[in-house]
Amino acid sequence: MSKPLEGKVALVAGGTRAAGRGTAVELGAAGATVYVTGRTTRTQRSEMDRPETIEQTAELVDRAGGRGIPVQVDHLERDQVRDLVARIDREQGALHILVNDIFGATTIEWDKTVWESSLDVGLRMFRLAVETHAITSHFALPLLIKQPGGLVIEMTDGTDEYNAVNYRVSFFYDLAKAAVNRMGFSLAHELGPHGATAVSLTPGWLRSEAMLDEFGVTEQNWRDATERIPHFAISESPAYVGRAVAALAADPDVARWNGQSLSSGQLAKVYGFTDVDGSRPDAWRYLVEVQDPDKPADTTGYR
Repeated sequence: MSKPLEGKVALVAGGTRAAGRGTAVELGAAGATVYVTGRTTRTQRSEMDRPETIEQTAELVDRAGGRGIPVQVDHLERDQVRDLVARIDREQGALHILVNDIFGATTIEWDKTVWESSLDVGLRMFRLAVETHAITSHFALPLLIKQPGGLVIEMTDGTDEYNAVNYRVSFFYDLAKAAVNRMGFSLAHELGPHGATAVSLTPGWLRSEAMLDEFGVTEQNWRDATERIPHFAISESPAYVGRAVAALAADPDVARWNGQSLSSGQLAKVYGFTDVDGSRPDAWRYLVEVQDPDKPADTTGYR
C-alpha cells in the first residue's frame, strides 16, 4: 500500500476519541509517526469519564501501518505542552503536521442564553475548546516551521460560511467554534511566510463514540438510529475527516487551501476519498438544503 506520509511526524492534540482518533489512525495508515495526546489513559480518566484512551488510539495507529506514540497531556497546562514539544524535537527533530482537535468539555448548556447559563460551565468549555488550541500552537509552531511544508489543522464544528449565519444553540459553543475557525485564518497569515499552511476543518454529523452511545447503536448498526432521528442518515464516521486530513497532508500543493474553512465532504470531492462505507456524505450542504428547512430526510445526492 502507498505510504505518502512515511517519514512525516504528526501531533494529534486531543486524539483520544472521535475526530482526533479517526485522524490519528488515518495519518498512521498513510505512514506517519503520530504523537497522540489527551488526558485519559489506561490508569486515569479525564473529567469526561469516557473509556477511550490515548494508548488505544496509538495501538490503532500501529495497526493501520504507522507508529503511534501516546503522551498524556493536559493542553491547558503550559509546562506539559512545552515538555511534549521538546520531546518531539528530541526524538524526531521535526514536526510536519499539527492537528488541534482538543475539546473535552463534559457539559454544554444548549438553548440557554448567556445570562441563564452557568458562567463556570461556559467559561470552562471555552477554555477547553479555545485556550488549549492557542497554548498548543504557541509551543508547537516554532518546531513546525523549522522546515517548509508544515500543515496545521484547526478542527472545529461548522464551516465559516455556516456558522456566520447560524446560531449554534449556545452562546459559549457558538463563540468557541467561531474562534477556532478564525484561528485557522489567523495562523495562515502567520505561517504563510514560513512556507507552512493552516486551515480550519469540520466533520459533518460525527458518529463519535459518545454519539453512538447516546443513540444506543454501534458503528456496525448505526443506521438503526435513523428510525428515531431520520437526519442521522447523513452522519459520517471519524475516519472520514481523518482521511481529509491525510489527503491534505499528502498534497504537495496544500498551500492552495491556506486560510480556508474546509469540510470533510467538500474535500472528499476534491481528493476522491470515501467514508468507511464507500459513500461521500456532504453534511453541511445537506444541513442547509434539507435539514434546516425541515424537509423530510433524504440523502439522495448528498452521500
